[in-house]
Amino acid sequence: MVTLRLAIAAVALTALWRPRIRGDRAGLGIAAAAGTLLAVHHLAYYEAVARLPLGAATTLEFLGPFAIALCGSRRAPDLLWAGLAVTGVLLLSRTGTALDATGVACATVAGCCWAGYILLGKRLAGHAPDGRGLALAVAWGALISLPYGITQAGTRLLDPGTLAVAAAVAVLSSVVPYTFQLEALRRLTPRLFGVLTSLEPAIGALIGLLFLGQHLAVAQWTGVAAVGLASVGATRTEGAAGGT
Repeated sequence: MVTLRLAIAAVALTALWRPRIRGDRAGLGIAAAAGTLLAVHHLAYYEAVARLPLGAATTLEFLGPFAIALCGSRRAPDLLWAGLAVTGVLLLSRTGTALDATGVACATVAGCCWAGYILLGKRLAGHAPDGRGLALAVAWGALISLPYGITQAGTRLLDPGTLAVAAAVAVLSSVVPYTFQLEALRRLTPRLFGVLTSLEPAIGALIGLLFLGQHLAVAQWTGVAAVGLASVGATRTEGAAGGT
């Protein structure tokens, strides 16, 4: 599904923006690096959610963007929010539902890759005035994820039902959000963009509970809430600092 999602998204974005491959080595390098991070992020995250409750996987993944949000800041409120986020992760992993070590490692890798993609995405957004760089990045990510997809699914990748689901997921979870994220990165600093992903862990936990029947212990729900609260607090602090 990961490979199909990226491949269909690449086809859609390429058809929309018609990027050029020649004549821009710097742009190609940025797109290739961003696409590599995007592919590894997807693969690691899907491996994580296969082993962890969705809320736990999303919370651990979110630490990458949150680290960017606090990177370089020496203000006391920012350190307070960072400490709250770390406390939340400790609560998430300490009691209740046992967390698979491989899943935790995969979610951490996904978080690191997502953080790197935010930094490169800012450069990608500034290098081209439209979505051509994004199209190249997603196309490269799809290409390098192809061996994984073939190994995992083989000919099932060509099943009509699988293709239909993958197409819907590609449009709703890749083409649309990545396009909006790129536009947001044109206008926001990577730090503020990282902060504004504040609700992802809570939403992931709620989806896992409502649709997948994945239950967390009270302490783990407290950890998810702590990370979300830290993100909201950091957002308000950033807004107040920007207004002064």
